[in-house]
Amino acid sequence: MTRISRLAPIALSLVLAAPVAGVAGSVDDIVRLDMLPGWRAADGTQMAGFRISLAPGWKTYWRAPGEAGIPPQVNWSGSTNLASAQMHWPVPEIFELGGFETYGYSEQVVLPVEIAPRRPGEAVRISGQLEIGVCHDVCVPVMLDFGVDLPQEQRRDPSLALALADRAKSPDEAGLGPARCAVVPTAEGLSLTATLPATAGAQAVVVETGDPSLWASPVETRREGGALVASTRISHVAGGAVALDRSSLVLTMIGGGEAVEFEGCAPA
Repeated sequence: MTRISRLAPIALSLVLAAPVAGVAGSVDDIVRLDMLPGWRAADGTQMAGFRISLAPGWKTYWRAPGEAGIPPQVNWSGSTNLASAQMHWPVPEIFELGGFETYGYSEQVVLPVEIAPRRPGEAVRISGQLEIGVCHDVCVPVMLDFGVDLPQEQRRDPSLALALADRAKSPDEAGLGPARCAVVPTAEGLSLTATLPATAGAQAVVVETGDPSLWASPVETRREGGALVASTRISHVAGGAVALDRSSLVLTMIGGGEAVEFEGCAPA
Protein backbone atom coordinates (compact mmCIF):
# COMPACT_ATOMS: atom_id res chain seq x y z
CA MET A 1 0.00 0.00 0.00
CA THR A 2 1.25 3.49 -0.85
CA ARG A 3 2.55 5.49 2.06
CA ILE A 4 0.75 8.76 2.67
CA SER A 5 1.13 11.68 5.03
CA ARG A 6 -0.45 11.95 8.47
CA LEU A 7 -2.98 14.47 7.12
CA ALA A 8 -4.41 12.14 4.49
CA PRO A 9 -6.23 9.18 6.12
CA ILE A 10 -6.26 5.94 4.17
CA ALA A 11 -9.60 4.85 2.72
CA LEU A 12 -10.02 1.15 3.40
CA SER A 13 -11.92 -1.47 1.44
CA LEU A 14 -14.67 -3.66 2.85
CA VAL A 15 -14.34 -7.41 2.94
CA LEU A 16 -18.13 -7.75 2.69
CA ALA A 17 -19.11 -5.79 -0.40
CA ALA A 18 -21.87 -8.10 -1.65
CA PRO A 19 -25.56 -7.53 -0.85
CA VAL A 20 -26.60 -8.80 2.59
CA ALA A 21 -29.97 -10.38 3.36
CA GLY A 22 -32.40 -7.76 4.68
CA VAL A 23 -30.23 -4.83 3.54
CA ALA A 24 -30.85 -2.82 0.39
CA GLY A 25 -27.59 -2.43 -1.55
CA SER A 26 -24.18 -3.49 -0.35
CA VAL A 27 -22.40 -3.07 2.96
CA ASP A 28 -20.24 -0.30 1.56
CA ASP A 29 -23.41 1.80 1.31
CA ILE A 30 -23.75 1.47 5.10
CA VAL A 31 -20.30 1.82 6.64
CA ARG A 32 -16.90 3.20 5.69
CA LEU A 33 -13.63 2.62 7.52
CA ASP A 34 -10.66 5.01 7.33
CA MET A 35 -7.38 4.65 9.14
CA LEU A 36 -5.87 7.53 11.13
CA PRO A 37 -2.12 6.75 11.19
CA GLY A 38 -1.62 8.98 14.25
CA TRP A 39 1.80 9.66 15.76
CA ARG A 40 4.69 8.19 17.69
CA ALA A 41 4.91 9.23 21.36
CA ALA A 42 8.14 10.12 23.12
CA ASP A 43 8.13 6.73 24.89
CA GLY A 44 8.06 4.88 21.54
CA THR A 45 4.40 3.84 21.62
CA GLN A 46 2.26 4.65 18.58
CA MET A 47 -1.23 6.13 18.61
CA ALA A 48 -3.48 5.32 15.65
CA GLY A 49 -7.23 5.17 15.15
CA PHE A 50 -10.14 3.56 13.32
CA ARG A 51 -12.59 6.10 11.93
CA ILE A 52 -15.99 4.51 11.29
CA SER A 53 -18.52 6.50 9.23
CA LEU A 54 -22.11 5.25 9.10
CA ALA A 55 -25.02 5.93 6.75
CA PRO A 56 -27.93 7.94 8.25
CA GLY A 57 -29.90 5.92 10.81
CA TRP A 58 -27.22 3.24 11.26
CA LYS A 59 -25.37 2.60 14.53
CA THR A 60 -22.45 0.51 15.73
CA TYR A 61 -21.47 -0.75 19.18
CA TRP A 62 -19.29 0.17 22.14
CA ARG A 63 -16.95 -2.40 23.77
CA ALA A 64 -19.91 -3.64 25.88
CA PRO A 65 -22.93 -3.47 23.54
CA GLY A 66 -25.65 -3.93 26.17
CA GLU A 67 -28.60 -6.27 25.96
CA ALA A 68 -27.97 -7.05 22.29
CA GLY A 69 -25.22 -6.36 19.78
CA ILE A 70 -21.73 -7.23 18.62
CA PRO A 71 -18.70 -5.69 20.35
CA PRO A 72 -15.86 -4.63 18.03
CA GLN A 73 -13.13 -7.23 17.56
CA VAL A 74 -9.74 -6.73 15.89
CA ASN A 75 -7.60 -9.33 14.14
CA TRP A 76 -4.02 -8.00 14.01
CA SER A 77 -2.58 -10.99 12.14
CA GLY A 78 -1.05 -9.01 9.27
CA SER A 79 0.85 -6.58 11.53
CA THR A 80 4.63 -6.30 11.89
CA ASN A 81 6.64 -5.19 14.93
CA LEU A 82 3.51 -5.27 17.10
CA ALA A 83 3.77 -6.33 20.75
CA SER A 84 0.34 -5.21 22.00
CA ALA A 85 -2.60 -3.00 21.13
CA GLN A 86 -4.96 -1.25 23.57
CA MET A 87 -8.26 0.24 22.42
CA HIS A 88 -9.48 3.53 23.91
CA TRP A 89 -13.24 4.08 23.93
CA PRO A 90 -15.05 7.41 23.50
CA VAL A 91 -18.17 7.91 25.64
CA PRO A 92 -21.01 5.92 24.02
CA GLU A 93 -24.60 6.92 23.34
CA ILE A 94 -27.57 5.01 24.78
CA PHE A 95 -29.96 3.50 22.21
CA GLU A 96 -33.21 1.57 22.28
CA LEU A 97 -33.10 -1.03 19.52
CA GLY A 98 -35.94 -3.54 19.18
CA GLY A 99 -36.88 -3.11 22.84
CA PHE A 100 -33.28 -3.60 24.02
CA GLU A 101 -31.01 -1.01 25.61
CA THR A 102 -27.70 -0.86 23.77
CA TYR A 103 -24.58 1.34 23.84
CA GLY A 104 -22.67 2.60 20.84
CA TYR A 105 -22.19 5.30 18.24
CA SER A 106 -24.08 6.91 15.37
CA GLU A 107 -22.93 8.91 12.33
CA GLN A 108 -19.16 8.76 12.91
CA VAL A 109 -16.78 7.61 15.64
CA VAL A 110 -13.01 7.46 16.00
CA LEU A 111 -11.72 4.50 18.04
CA PRO A 112 -8.14 5.24 19.16
CA VAL A 113 -5.71 2.35 19.54
CA GLU A 114 -2.42 2.54 21.42
CA ILE A 115 0.28 0.39 19.83
CA ALA A 116 3.33 -0.93 21.68
CA PRO A 117 6.07 -2.03 19.23
CA ARG A 118 7.95 -5.26 19.78
CA ARG A 119 11.19 -3.48 18.81
CA PRO A 120 11.01 0.17 19.91
CA GLY A 121 12.41 2.65 17.45
CA GLU A 122 11.76 0.48 14.41
CA ALA A 123 8.97 0.87 11.85
CA VAL A 124 5.51 -0.45 12.75
CA ARG A 125 2.80 -1.63 10.37
CA ILE A 126 -0.68 -2.55 11.56
CA SER A 127 -2.78 -4.73 9.30
CA GLY A 128 -5.72 -7.07 9.70
CA GLN A 129 -9.50 -6.97 10.02
CA LEU A 130 -11.90 -4.98 12.20
CA GLU A 131 -15.17 -6.82 12.87
CA ILE A 132 -18.14 -4.71 13.96
CA GLY A 133 -21.90 -4.96 14.09
CA VAL A 134 -24.02 -2.25 12.46
CA CYS A 135 -27.75 -1.85 13.08
CA HIS A 136 -30.78 -0.04 11.70
CA ASP A 137 -33.98 -2.05 11.20
CA VAL A 138 -31.71 -5.09 10.94
CA CYS A 139 -28.27 -5.85 12.39
CA VAL A 140 -25.39 -6.81 10.12
CA PRO A 141 -21.93 -8.12 11.08
CA VAL A 142 -19.24 -6.68 8.82
CA MET A 143 -15.53 -7.38 8.46
CA LEU A 144 -13.35 -4.43 7.37
CA ASP A 145 -9.79 -4.74 6.09
CA PHE A 146 -7.16 -2.26 7.24
CA GLY A 147 -3.44 -1.77 6.72
CA VAL A 148 -1.14 1.18 7.30
CA ASP A 149 2.50 1.99 8.04
CA LEU A 150 2.62 4.13 11.18
CA PRO A 151 4.51 7.45 11.06
CA GLN A 152 7.57 8.19 13.17
CA GLU A 153 6.89 11.89 13.81
CA GLN A 154 5.40 13.10 17.09
CA ARG A 155 2.89 15.61 15.66
CA ARG A 156 -0.58 14.91 17.03
CA ASP A 157 -3.62 14.34 14.82
CA PRO A 158 -6.37 16.71 16.12
CA SER A 159 -9.31 14.38 15.37
CA LEU A 160 -7.58 11.47 17.08
CA ALA A 161 -6.60 13.63 20.06
CA LEU A 162 -10.25 14.75 20.39
CA ALA A 163 -11.43 11.13 20.45
CA LEU A 164 -8.88 10.33 23.17
CA ALA A 165 -10.18 13.23 25.26
CA ASP A 166 -13.80 12.02 24.91
CA ARG A 167 -13.37 9.19 27.40
CA ALA A 168 -14.95 8.02 30.62
CA LYS A 169 -13.71 9.88 33.68
CA SER A 170 -12.43 8.21 36.82
CA PRO A 171 -14.47 8.81 40.01
CA ASP A 172 -11.71 11.15 41.24
CA GLU A 173 -11.85 13.18 38.02
CA ALA A 174 -15.63 13.42 38.33
CA GLY A 175 -15.45 14.38 42.02
CA LEU A 176 -17.27 11.22 43.11
CA GLY A 177 -16.69 8.61 45.79
CA PRO A 178 -16.25 4.86 45.21
CA ALA A 179 -18.86 2.35 44.09
CA ARG A 180 -20.16 -0.10 46.69
CA CYS A 181 -21.61 -3.52 45.96
CA ALA A 182 -23.73 -6.06 47.81
CA VAL A 183 -23.35 -9.63 46.52
CA VAL A 184 -25.83 -12.37 47.44
CA PRO A 185 -25.62 -16.03 46.33
CA THR A 186 -28.60 -17.35 44.33
CA ALA A 187 -29.53 -20.69 42.80
CA GLU A 188 -28.27 -19.47 39.39
CA GLY A 189 -25.15 -17.66 40.58
CA LEU A 190 -24.98 -14.28 42.28
CA SER A 191 -27.19 -11.23 42.70
CA LEU A 192 -25.21 -7.97 42.48
CA THR A 193 -26.51 -4.61 43.68
CA ALA A 194 -24.15 -1.69 43.08
CA THR A 195 -24.62 1.79 44.52
CA LEU A 196 -22.82 4.50 42.58
CA PRO A 197 -22.60 8.21 43.46
CA ALA A 198 -24.33 9.67 40.43
CA THR A 199 -23.77 12.58 38.06
CA ALA A 200 -26.82 14.66 37.17
CA GLY A 201 -27.26 13.12 33.71
CA ALA A 202 -26.52 9.48 34.60
CA GLN A 203 -29.06 7.09 33.07
CA ALA A 204 -27.49 3.65 32.82
CA VAL A 205 -24.85 1.42 34.39
CA VAL A 206 -22.88 -1.19 32.44
CA VAL A 207 -21.44 -4.08 34.45
CA GLU A 208 -18.32 -5.87 33.16
CA THR A 209 -17.10 -8.77 35.30
CA GLY A 210 -13.56 -9.03 33.86
CA ASP A 211 -14.15 -12.77 33.41
CA PRO A 212 -15.37 -13.99 29.99
CA SER A 213 -16.94 -17.06 31.60
CA LEU A 214 -19.35 -14.88 33.62
CA TRP A 215 -22.49 -13.29 32.19
CA ALA A 216 -24.32 -10.31 33.66
CA SER A 217 -28.06 -10.04 32.97
CA PRO A 218 -29.57 -6.73 31.77
CA VAL A 219 -29.00 -4.12 34.47
CA GLU A 220 -31.95 -2.48 36.21
CA THR A 221 -31.29 1.01 37.61
CA ARG A 222 -33.08 3.37 39.96
CA ARG A 223 -32.33 6.67 41.64
CA GLU A 224 -31.97 6.86 45.40
CA GLY A 225 -31.15 10.40 46.43
CA GLY A 226 -27.79 11.29 44.93
CA ALA A 227 -26.98 7.69 43.99
CA LEU A 228 -27.75 5.41 41.07
CA VAL A 229 -28.51 1.86 42.19
CA ALA A 230 -27.85 -0.89 39.63
CA SER A 231 -29.04 -4.48 40.03
CA THR A 232 -28.05 -7.50 37.96
CA ARG A 233 -27.66 -11.27 38.15
CA ILE A 234 -24.32 -12.90 37.39
CA SER A 235 -24.16 -16.49 36.17
CA HIS A 236 -21.60 -18.82 34.60
CA VAL A 237 -22.02 -19.18 30.82
CA ALA A 238 -21.52 -22.97 31.11
CA GLY A 239 -23.64 -23.34 34.23
CA GLY A 240 -20.66 -23.71 36.57
CA ALA A 241 -20.01 -22.12 39.94
CA VAL A 242 -19.62 -18.34 40.03
CA ALA A 243 -16.51 -16.86 41.64
CA LEU A 244 -16.66 -13.08 41.39
CA ASP A 245 -13.52 -10.96 41.84
CA ARG A 246 -14.72 -7.55 43.07
CA SER A 247 -11.43 -5.93 42.10
CA SER A 248 -11.94 -6.97 38.45
CA LEU A 249 -15.41 -5.46 38.19
CA VAL A 250 -15.77 -2.43 35.93
CA LEU A 251 -18.95 -0.38 36.41
CA THR A 252 -19.49 2.36 33.83
CA MET A 253 -22.14 5.00 34.50
CA ILE A 254 -23.38 6.60 31.26
CA GLY A 255 -25.67 9.53 30.47
CA GLY A 256 -25.80 13.18 29.63
CA GLY A 257 -22.99 12.84 27.10
CA GLU A 258 -20.47 11.67 29.70
CA ALA A 259 -19.39 8.52 31.51
CA VAL A 260 -17.68 7.62 34.75
CA GLU A 261 -15.78 4.33 35.05
CA PHE A 262 -15.49 2.67 38.47
CA GLU A 263 -12.79 0.01 38.65
CA GLY A 264 -13.48 -2.41 41.48
CA CYS A 265 -16.35 -2.29 43.92
CA ALA A 266 -16.05 -2.07 47.71
CA PRO A 267 -18.38 -4.07 49.96
CA ALA A 268 -21.66 -2.28 50.71
